[in-house]
Amino acid sequence: MTSPEAFMELPSVAPQLRALRRRASLTLEAAAGATGLSPAHLSRLETGQRQPSLPTLLALARIYGTTVSELLGETAADRDAVVRSADMEPTVAGGWTYFQAGAAGRGMQALRVQVPHGSQGDIVRVHPGEEWLYVLKGRLSLRLGDATHRLGPGDSAHFDSLTPHRIAAQDPDGVELLFVHTLLQSPTATLCLGPTPGETS
Repeated sequence: MTSPEAFMELPSVAPQLRALRRRASLTLEAAAGATGLSPAHLSRLETGQRQPSLPTLLALARIYGTTVSELLGETAADRDAVVRSADMEPTVAGGWTYFQAGAAGRGMQALRVQVPHGSQGDIVRVHPGEEWLYVLKGRLSLRLGDATHRLGPGDSAHFDSLTPHRIAAQDPDGVELLFVHTLLQSPTATLCLGPTPGETS
């Protein structure tokens, strides 16, 4: 379980959230509706009263046509093609720990993600674009549409993000994976459908 202190490691994203929404010319209601959030919840995120989870950050990044790095206020000095391991700073959000594995300002975002067992495993997502993931350590349950796939170290998946999908760690120690997704600005960038009734991870 992630301690409350771990969530405090996430920098305040309120200033960036509001500025990027306005840059995208979206009202609070439009942005909230596109991400499956309520306007009140998004308002609390923008005023710093609540901290977003990583899935929420990914959804907002797609809506605003940017990266999680920019949402967090992180800026790269340049756009080097190489990202050194020593330069990857961990960020904890919604129980996930992730490391930026690519430069900001690109058409794709690359992350190294550690997903604890039971974290966000009941959320089904649908959004435009493509996703690619590669399991580094542990076992992963990947739900694509009506099919469930079990992936182990060395296995990968590449799929259209309009296919309803969810991921969940199968091992008590969680799963570590590489994750790449396209960044698209769209009013239907993310639709959180919630858990499928009667189904377990």
